[in-house]
Amino acid sequence: MRILLVGAGGVGTAITRIAARRDFFERMVVADYDEARAGAAVAALGAAGPGDPASARFAAARVDASDEASVTALLERERCDVLLNATDPRFVMPLFRASLAAGAHYVDMAMSLSRPHPERPYEECGVKLGDEQFALADRWSQSGRLALVGMGVEPGLSDVFARHAADELFDTIEEVGIRDGADLTVEGYDFAPSFSIWTTIEECLNPPVVFETGRGWFTTPPFSEPEVFDFPEGIGPVECVNVEHEEVLLVPRWVDADRVTFKYGLGTDFINTLRVLHQVGLDRTEPVTVKSSDGTQVRVSPRDVVAACLPDPATLGDRMRGKTCAGTWVKGSKDGRPREVYLYHVVDNEWSMKEYGSQAVVWQTAVNPVVALELLATGAWSGTGILGPEAFEARPFLDLLERYGSPWGMREQ
Repeated sequence: MRILLVGAGGVGTAITRIAARRDFFERMVVADYDEARAGAAVAALGAAGPGDPASARFAAARVDASDEASVTALLERERCDVLLNATDPRFVMPLFRASLAAGAHYVDMAMSLSRPHPERPYEECGVKLGDEQFALADRWSQSGRLALVGMGVEPGLSDVFARHAADELFDTIEEVGIRDGADLTVEGYDFAPSFSIWTTIEECLNPPVVFETGRGWFTTPPFSEPEVFDFPEGIGPVECVNVEHEEVLLVPRWVDADRVTFKYGLGTDFINTLRVLHQVGLDRTEPVTVKSSDGTQVRVSPRDVVAACLPDPATLGDRMRGKTCAGTWVKGSKDGRPREVYLYHVVDNEWSMKEYGSQAVVWQTAVNPVVALELLATGAWSGTGILGPEAFEARPFLDLLERYGSPWGMREQ
């Protein structure tokens, strides 16, 4: 397998460190708009591969993820079998189309962007997450290639948990509820998100989506339906709220559940900060005109300014303390009796920094697409068209994840 990894930020760099320890692929080209950043990710590997110098399997390149033709050309020049998208959701569609044009498979960790309903944003869906991708489903099926969408941790591993629950743990499912929480702190910062602020703003301030049988997909106001969820392995109770997320759009396509939700443990301070950003327009992506230091007029996106003012999440690992938990709560019945379980994956930042030099949130996101690529390379997973993680048998993924040294757990509720 020959892989083009687009994006050498925190998640992309963690992907290289995880993949370097595996031998299922022949070559990985790490491409970024900033070639120096891609080069640094490759150079940091040294001889991390088992008896195989990193330089023999990894290479750095420059590519503009918004330039579909350039990405297609790079895929063809490097004879890549698959494109792994580690950029933010703005670049999903050009990378998605470039893979199709080059005849390559495609894997991403976040799906194409949504757009709220113009009149009833907190009741009805407008353009949903992934709609632009699924509009090309026939072309992907005809190509004989696979687009595996939403294959990070959330979405991704959370979807695998939902499929595992449906296959092995339940006869009927009332609700699949993704619940994400952490007790992470960052020393020296009052506000320092552990993941891309661009993506965090997008998913937290858009109308959350809920799925119910008979009603389909609908929306609610941001931060709605708060609940306290008790997270395992010492994290404890965290208030979680509705947030827009891909699982709600993916799980119902392949798993029979009466209701699907996603709730995120953000915390009051974080929610208040996001609300202020929205109130003053700093969450906007449309450029505004400002005067530069030399007096010239420049056009900048307010959200990009916010991102530039905050620390890069990839650099915060040494200052972070605590654990992050991603998981899927499932309620239903088995053998005629009610049952509730929480399937989860916890990463301790101290462990991920010591073992990989990557902070917990980006490492937890990065490990899952690497596991999926290995399953595709070995034929344990296979398919064509546009598929989510829950379209595949869960057990091979969960078993391989453990062999990566990253166990998962299950708690009866």
